[in-house]
Amino acid sequence: MSTFGLIGLIVAFAGVAVSAVCLLVGQILRKSGKASAADTASWGGCVASLLTAAALTVCCGVLVYCFMSGDTSIEYVLMERSDADGVLGVLYRLSGLWAGREGSLLFWAWLISVFNATLSVRAMKKLDALDCMALFVSNLVLLAFVAVCLFSESNMPFIATAAPYIDENGNLTAMASALGLNPLLEHWAQAIHPPTLFIGYAGLTIPFAYAIAALIVNDSSAKWVARASRYAMFSWLFLGIGIGLGAIWAYVVLGWGGYWAWDPVENASLLSWMVALALVHSFTVYRQRGAFKRWSIMCACLTFAFVIVGTFITRSGIVQSVHAFEGDPVSLMLFGGLIAVAVLVGIVGLAIRWKSFKSDDAIESMASKAAAYYFNNVIMIVFTFVLCYLTVASALPTWLPFGGQALSAGTYDAIARPLGIVYCLIIAVCPLLAWTKTDRAEFLRMAKVPAICAAVLFTVLMAYFVTTLYPAYDAIIQAGAAEGASQSAIAAADDLLAQGPVWYYNGLAVVGFAVASLLFFNTLFMIARAASKRAKATGKNPVAAFFGMLGANSSKYGGYIAHFAMAVILVGLIGSSMYVTEKTGYIAYDEESDTAESFVIDDYELRYTGNSVETMANGDDVVYQVEFDVYDAVDGAYIGHVDPSVQLAASTQQTKLNASVIGFPTEDLFVVYRGVNEAGDLSMDVRVNPLVSFAWVGFGLLMLGTAIALFGRRRDQRDEVSGKEGE
Repeated sequence: MSTFGLIGLIVAFAGVAVSAVCLLVGQILRKSGKASAADTASWGGCVASLLTAAALTVCCGVLVYCFMSGDTSIEYVLMERSDADGVLGVLYRLSGLWAGREGSLLFWAWLISVFNATLSVRAMKKLDALDCMALFVSNLVLLAFVAVCLFSESNMPFIATAAPYIDENGNLTAMASALGLNPLLEHWAQAIHPPTLFIGYAGLTIPFAYAIAALIVNDSSAKWVARASRYAMFSWLFLGIGIGLGAIWAYVVLGWGGYWAWDPVENASLLSWMVALALVHSFTVYRQRGAFKRWSIMCACLTFAFVIVGTFITRSGIVQSVHAFEGDPVSLMLFGGLIAVAVLVGIVGLAIRWKSFKSDDAIESMASKAAAYYFNNVIMIVFTFVLCYLTVASALPTWLPFGGQALSAGTYDAIARPLGIVYCLIIAVCPLLAWTKTDRAEFLRMAKVPAICAAVLFTVLMAYFVTTLYPAYDAIIQAGAAEGASQSAIAAADDLLAQGPVWYYNGLAVVGFAVASLLFFNTLFMIARAASKRAKATGKNPVAAFFGMLGANSSKYGGYIAHFAMAVILVGLIGSSMYVTEKTGYIAYDEESDTAESFVIDDYELRYTGNSVETMANGDDVVYQVEFDVYDAVDGAYIGHVDPSVQLAASTQQTKLNASVIGFPTEDLFVVYRGVNEAGDLSMDVRVNPLVSFAWVGFGLLMLGTAIALFGRRRDQRDEVSGKEGE
């Protein structure tokens, strides 16, 4: 099977090389006035791109076949195979394709080839110079990926399995039998998380390609933006889904009780997501106002560069992470080079085409939509660069700020929280502003009713803050200061105080709730006003008018839904990241009577009901599970049942903590079992996570709004290219 895969890679390399050459020749001939010959060469380049996609599909198909059939003749399959059974077992075996460094690089290359094939089909219809040059640029990126897979032994996914993994009779040795997919990765969210991210990463190659193509053909019109916008939005959507799935996996599998820890690889995925968000907003200004032309070109280059930066962090070995691949010097050179090229080609191209891409970016008033979009971009880009620097700080020389230091999550929070609140304030106010200069009376008229409603919501949130959130914060501080306090209590209190004085920490939360309230109702009222206006114009009821409105201008109103979601997310983030109550400790257990003490945290009492040990169908994994009934600690009312467990892979001695969660509208009870100590006592880690459901629901709404803006966008783009503005 390795031979078939190798042949596929060779064909793919030849195909993408031929495609790039043909497209370049086509452009040269086109500039020389030989239109017919140019079209022939360009058409050949498009066909070669389709051949490349087919060849890489075969390569991926070979690995999928081996994973599904249990064929371990390829070493990569041996290293990443899963022996899980059932429906999820099929998913886990499939996930082996992208679980390791070699396979994920091939999978990424295949995704780029699929995007290129889509672009080829479009280009073949008219053989437009812009489309052909975008395909040329994207093919150069793909050529680098395929070359690394083919010529780098450490990244070649089709090396045949050999000693010491196979004995003289052709059977797997005991050493080989212990290899396989990391048990931590055997979760449905983690299995889907990487491919969604890779789809986003691969898709962001296309806006970059169109930006460079626009420079090559010297076309500063909005045509390249119209072509690239759907790819940018599509990629941003999948990056968001991937980040969300990763958060779910971290929440229920890693056993630490949270969903975001500012881990270097988590940060890596966030870098491109944030710059892509700036790019999407820049495209809006480019299409509607003809502004931000030079910046949009550079932002497209930076977006692609940060995709590669994220991958560089993940694969180079310069930082340590539970998620990172093993370091590889070839990947270090490949991705380091791509970062430099992506930025330099944008800078040099803009220098050459500086006059062509001139636009009026002057901001007449700070109280305008233009200013809001400007600061939107500034916040995203500045935070991305700061986050990138802090993420790689541990690998930097010690004479640089934070050099050689692995920074705590609190450091990132100290920067992200105020910036996030300011960002949400900007998007809350932006829809009420005019593009050039906002009339004060009109602004106050539009803002009056939403502001009153926001004040009511803010009052409700403050009541919850005073009765629930602040007491939880104060209890942690008091417990750490109490005489005879445990080391864990002291550490928890010190961690909170290290994030700022009491007045600042809690004041930030209060301001955040105020901004969330404004964003919630400002966005809601913009949607309601538009629906009411449409209902009057069409004679339909408001609900029918709302759905008709989505179809008529989906990009705008999908964006409103996304902004509405940000208000919900902000509330969830404040509660679930700033006011968590945690209690860890051992529960005395009597094996003879199978009884244990109760465990009390806040208003919850966990009463032990039993335990079990089960060997899974694969014969290797053993699950140690404990069970508790949960009661209200005040009135004794039954609440629910939890059954956290520890899963141990006997062959590798790797463990996985399976948390058990009871969700309520305003908080989660999060229960983790960590095993037993020498005395046989049960080690427990229990948390109360306030408002975490708001983060999940808000993120779902954010993806929904993005999807509406994306999949209904075609009609809007035709209008924009024609010179018509949205509503």
